Amino acid sequence: MYRLQYIRRWSLMRSTTPENVAEHSYHVSLLTHMLCLIGNTFFDRRLNADHAATIALYHDAAEVFTGDIATPVKHNNPQLLASFREMEHIAAQRLAAMAPPELQSIYADLLQPRGDDTERRELLRYVKAADSLDAYLKCAFEVASGNREFAVAKEQTLAKVKQLQLPEADYFLEHMAPSFEMSLDELSLLSPDAHENKKD
Repeated sequence: MYRLQYIRRWSLMRSTTPENVAEHSYHVSLLTHMLCLIGNTFFDRRLNADHAATIALYHDAAEVFTGDIATPVKHNNPQLLASFREMEHIAAQRLAAMAPPELQSIYADLLQPRGDDTERRELLRYVKAADSLDAYLKCAFEVASGNREFAVAKEQTLAKVKQLQLPEADYFLEHMAPSFEMSLDELSLLSPDAHENKKD
């Protein structure tokens, strides 16, 4: 799992800030946890945010063997996507088999979570939303840094998030996502301390 830090994302595009799969997995876990908390707080859900965040942490673990295949490549045709999914399945099995025998079934369930019940299917929706949100935030950051390479991808990933029709994701986009395009000085003005100092 530690080797995920060596696998680069967005390999077909010029980035101002390189990103690896370990970073992405951590960010998706954070976002999944927050989306669940937003759901529980504002939309009367009863989501297990901690379990969802754990599933998210492992959502790309198989890439330690397969590498990160760019979205335009693997989604280019159904046959290619099916082949990639099979590669992921085999890689996840191999990864789980590396754990001690007593832990293999636990890791197998994390590495290849199945929507066997309503609760699990619901949590997987939030992981998927967080995965798309993280891609959008990466694009937004790059564009805000002056990198037009990500301009089209930003619009595409935003549309993908909105297509999910998840109120929690829409809430995040409205209330939190704009801060990712701000400078440190702009962010500091958002803090309560800054407002207090301004009053003084």
